[in-house]
Amino acid sequence: MEMEAAPLNSTDFILLGLIIHPTLPGLIFSVVFSIFVVAVTANVAMVLLIRMDPRLHTPMYFLLSQLSIMDTVYICVTVPKMLQDLLSEGRTISFLGCALQIFLYLTLIGGEFFLLGLMAYDRYVAVCSPLRYPVLMSRRVCLCMVLGSWLGGSLDGFMLTPVTMSFPYCASREINHFFCEIPAVLRLSCIDTSLYETLMYMCCVLMLLVPISIITVSYTRILVTVHRMTSADGRRKAWTTCSSHVLVVSIFYGAAFYTNVLPHSYHTPEKDKVVSAFYTILTPMLNPLIYSLRNRDVAAALRRVLGRCTYPQRVTAGDAPRRSWRQQQLGQ
Repeated sequence: MEMEAAPLNSTDFILLGLIIHPTLPGLIFSVVFSIFVVAVTANVAMVLLIRMDPRLHTPMYFLLSQLSIMDTVYICVTVPKMLQDLLSEGRTISFLGCALQIFLYLTLIGGEFFLLGLMAYDRYVAVCSPLRYPVLMSRRVCLCMVLGSWLGGSLDGFMLTPVTMSFPYCASREINHFFCEIPAVLRLSCIDTSLYETLMYMCCVLMLLVPISIITVSYTRILVTVHRMTSADGRRKAWTTCSSHVLVVSIFYGAAFYTNVLPHSYHTPEKDKVVSAFYTILTPMLNPLIYSLRNRDVAAALRRVLGRCTYPQRVTAGDAPRRSWRQQQLGQ
């Protein structure tokens, strides 16, 4: 069946995919499916691990669990459709399905922007004001942070999705992408969208400035505090606490900088698809792996959980958990 056979008056779109004419679709499917399974498994395991181990009931890991939830939903928005299209010839997506993809994509990526910024603030408080940490990062504050991240991301989705889908698309219905990303969809519009694209560009830059400012100020203060430390062990612990987050921020914001900040002259459909594949497919897989491999608390919690599953009757005095963050907040 030819993709051009779609009816001209149809409201459906056709996704051309990451590679328009792949020579080995089976191999691409296997690679993407493997990454998808690893990403979902790792993020779900991270959420369950943080939930099950009382030693991880702290603000830092509560925020990390929310990042894993976002990454799980994030990769499920685009990859299952991409995998379906690799096995089918139609590759169509309905107008409503395309709008839903755009909204969820904008909500989740915006939510991660804000959440990563607030996670940097959490590290700043932990390193620079440890005595005030229980007050400044109380459970109520953390819940407000998470709620604010979701609301901030959804605000972007509510603003841009209706406007994007209101343009007339009377030209080709073929989107040169593997999901409905706004720039790729706007190329199909039969009217000039340059003003909207400029306003959208300014909106994205302004939205990036908020978390980037928080991250910059937080880590500047952290570096100053660490530099003043006389204890080598204290410096090592501070760096270990922050290194995983710094790496995740560098990966995520590097791709976001290309997508939202670089001028259009630097963009091509092929480059855009590669960068989009990086932060929609690879980043959700890398985030939990970075935190689990580089974080001793997570690795130790994983060993304890696996140990309890292997030896369910084995209980020692050394395994008695410390009071969890939730218990501390309740004064138990």
